[in-house]
Amino acid sequence: MERRKLISTIFLFAVCLLAGGAVLHAQADKEKLKIEKQANNYLRSASSELDSDDFVNAEVDLRKAISLIPADETGKYNLGNAYYDKDLNDEAMRRYLQAAEIAQSKLEKHKAYHNLGNTFMNSKKYQEAVEAYKNALRNNPTDDETRYNLALAKEMLEKNPPPEGGDDDKEEENNKDEENKDQNENKDDQGKDQEGDEGDEKENEDKGDEQDENKEGENKDDRGNPKDPNEQKDGEGEQPQQQKPVPGQLSPQQIKNLLEAMNNEEKKVQDKINARKQKGAKVKSNKDW
Repeated sequence: MERRKLISTIFLFAVCLLAGGAVLHAQADKEKLKIEKQANNYLRSASSELDSDDFVNAEVDLRKAISLIPADETGKYNLGNAYYDKDLNDEAMRRYLQAAEIAQSKLEKHKAYHNLGNTFMNSKKYQEAVEAYKNALRNNPTDDETRYNLALAKEMLEKNPPPEGGDDDKEEENNKDEENKDQNENKDDQGKDQEGDEGDEKENEDKGDEQDENKEGENKDDRGNPKDPNEQKDGEGEQPQQQKPVPGQLSPQQIKNLLEAMNNEEKKVQDKINARKQKGAKVKSNKDW
């Protein structure tokens, strides 16, 4: 009797656990549906606001949709399109990359990678654009617009190859050249100073010998006999004050180095001006959902 009672108790407990689990699961599904519905409402509001050119409120609603469902690519992709239309290329690039990484279907990945390639083209990052368009075609090999943009990106990459070693190495090389020029100029100055010091020392030695001879002659009278030291006139023992050497002019090597440095700076400025004048190639339109 007691055994049957124990079995009944265990059975009722199991039933309660199952029923409780089912209730919790139903509540979780209900909460999930509520969040999805709210996120979709934000997406619809953002779409309407973008049509009315209300970018500020559209951005807010898209961010709310993304915060509600971070694993969904729709909000990130649509926000990327909004940034792209406002010429906010870097922000659009970041959102397209996020959308491409979490997209589930091939169609969604294709659209995200295609638009990501467009942002790379705008930034003249042609190598990255080629890779983005290739990823887009892997997910949709039949898209002609992506194929056209890929061909254009390859052409621009061929005309504008990335510098070997990168910009950092180039800047470091320029810094080394400037340091070598400074060292050469210092060596020239040191050599010139050393020559001047040697000449001054030799001149001082000659003056010292001449002064010794004059002193020896002054200490003797007309007959060649030594004079009395007490009979020396005031001021005869004073040494004339030496005149400081005058600094020399720039050496030919220093002038050459200065001219080369000025030419290099002028070339850098001209290169920057030419880079600004270069216009980016036009790619075909972004993909919409």
